[in-house]
Amino acid sequence: MAKLYFRYGAMNCGKSTNLMQVAYNYKERGMESIVIKPEIDTKGDNRVVSRLGIDKKIDMIVENKTNIYNEVKEWLENKGPIDCILADEVQFFKKKQIDELFDITIKLDIPVIAYGLRTDFKMNGFEGSERILLLAHSIEELKTICRCGKKALFNARKVNGEFVSDGAQVAIDGENKVEYESLCGKCYDKLINNN
Repeated sequence: MAKLYFRYGAMNCGKSTNLMQVAYNYKERGMESIVIKPEIDTKGDNRVVSRLGIDKKIDMIVENKTNIYNEVKEWLENKGPIDCILADEVQFFKKKQIDELFDITIKLDIPVIAYGLRTDFKMNGFEGSERILLLAHSIEELKTICRCGKKALFNARKVNGEFVSDGAQVAIDGENKVEYESLCGKCYDKLINNN
């Protein structure tokens, strides 16, 4: 039986790079993987972009209203078999779309490897992340380090180079002078709560 995998981690832990490596591995073995990402993630437009400077074209952009299960069924009917679905930035997916990814694994027998953040810059969960943490057959943390050298768990938001603790849940890295820094709990508390 196919499984739903969730690979999460703080920003800059290599999620997008890992996704592209998995896509390459499938291609090298003559297998078909497709890459999907939510429309709200405008970074890279129709590409997955890694901080290492590599990128990969997206096969399917997922809008809020998109039924991923139906889109995959249509793909199978019109374009042929899929050996794996690689989903980037799944924290931005709607709860129903995570349910659809789960259905793809159990009804269509296609593995789904999903990558995303667990929490936002305020340490709150995203709709997609909260749901996939409940449904995933396998959960794996991808690790990165804080400025102090400890394991980073949280994503602190900066605007114009200054740490902020208020704002909308979604602000894309690199747009409107927004950037993120991965921090351990101690550094997050020091830089955000005492800011």
